[in-house]
Amino acid sequence: MDWTYADVAKMIDHSLLNPALTTVELEAGIVLARRYDVASVCIKPYALARCSELLAGSTVAPSTTIGFPHGGQTTAVKVAEARQALADGGRELDMVVNIGQVLSGAWDAVTADLRAVIECTHAGGARVKVIFENCYLSDDQKIRLCEICGELGADWVKTSTGYGSGGATLEDLTLMRRHSPPAVQVKAAGGVRDLDALLAVRAVGVTRCGATRTAEMLDEARRRLGLA
Repeated sequence: MDWTYADVAKMIDHSLLNPALTTVELEAGIVLARRYDVASVCIKPYALARCSELLAGSTVAPSTTIGFPHGGQTTAVKVAEARQALADGGRELDMVVNIGQVLSGAWDAVTADLRAVIECTHAGGARVKVIFENCYLSDDQKIRLCEICGELGADWVKTSTGYGSGGATLEDLTLMRRHSPPAVQVKAAGGVRDLDALLAVRAVGVTRCGATRTAEMLDEARRRLGLA
């Protein structure tokens, strides 16, 4: 194996964003993520403060979404969301671009929206993942977003919310890695449902992956490594 358990576990952002998840289910998901020692828990914003409490003392980062899932909120609202998330202990924020403005070619507006949230988040000592929602975009639009995110110092570019009409593809991930500067990492979201898929995106340079089937993937990793 050219990977360890920690290599794959620390790729996973355990996703707790399904709108139907109850408080009991959210807390059980946080406990699961802590037990498997993943990279982060990405949880619905209202539950972030509790998530931060339950992850205290662990190496798992509390995270949440900004402008989710369509990115159509005003910039002021996105910044307010970011400030609240920081106050609630968020260490990583997954922000959705304004998809309609991207499709309209309103690049100045897109840039201003991203800059405001990125600067606010970095000032609070946290990191930002910028969600493109690639299923709606052309390759040229994806490339331009990678360039803007590089210019603004985003920490990750991310394929999808997981709630659009499509998720991560190896083609998109390869394109995003190619057109992003080395300091900007790449996150896959949507469609990575088993360990082989996780290893496939790792092979094209992905460092994070949104996942709901965390236990299944990491149990399989332990089995293959002889740790089970």
